[in-house]
Amino acid sequence: MNQIPEKAYKNLEFLNSPPARHIRILCEYEETRQRLLHHRIHDTVVFFGSARARPSEEAEALLEQARSAANEAASDETAIALRRAEASVRMGRYYDDARELSKRITAWSLALTHGRSYVICSGGGPGIMEAANRGASDVEGGCSIGLGISLPFEQGVNKYVTPELAFEFHYFFTRKYWFLYLCKALVIFPGGFGTMDELFETLTLVQTGKIKKTLPIVLFGTDYWSRVLDLNVMSEFGTISPEDLGLVYRTDSVDDAYRYLTTQLQGSADSGLKG
Repeated sequence: MNQIPEKAYKNLEFLNSPPARHIRILCEYEETRQRLLHHRIHDTVVFFGSARARPSEEAEALLEQARSAANEAASDETAIALRRAEASVRMGRYYDDARELSKRITAWSLALTHGRSYVICSGGGPGIMEAANRGASDVEGGCSIGLGISLPFEQGVNKYVTPELAFEFHYFFTRKYWFLYLCKALVIFPGGFGTMDELFETLTLVQTGKIKKTLPIVLFGTDYWSRVLDLNVMSEFGTISPEDLGLVYRTDSVDDAYRYLTTQLQGSADSGLKG
């Protein structure tokens, strides 16, 4: 009897091997592209921010528990838990604001009459990412994208991501490509190293002209960003140009962020229609 060898594209041992890395990279590019095209997604508003943020109501409940535990048995462990709970409450307002801003942008987009729509996109994880996806799901007919990444401490995407728009990446750089390729506006809430990485990579691409489109970048949370990121110092030392300070728009208000983003997006859409 003749042998029936396994086809190369069905050989999982080979596909998961180092020599097939370029094939896996192409899959993360092309499968994502085809799925987004199938769902007619061409424009996104991307939300970045901490995965550790919780809804303010949940954070308040955790703080109450931490206070009770500290009162019952004072120790280094309960003191640390109390400080973490207090920080969680501080971040809670940003979860709530991200959810509300996402909800309002989604409703605005669905009401547009010129045929262009802006879909909320996040990293698909918890925290601010979850809030962005959740806000979009709060609107009837709203959908959102979750560009997840396989990490030891994060399993899958949050439940608010539209199922057919849920992705799981292995490579950070292909995930970053899809964050920015369709992005027409970026909202960055307080976050850690990952958020900083995404912010500065975007700023570098805009500053160097690798991103040629107009890309509004909102830094949301003035208290946080004024203490963490002082771009004026870079300008004073001459490491960036004074005009680079205008690459970001800082605000602490959902109303202000909404006005700024919708005005910028509407202007870009009108320019595109005229062109």
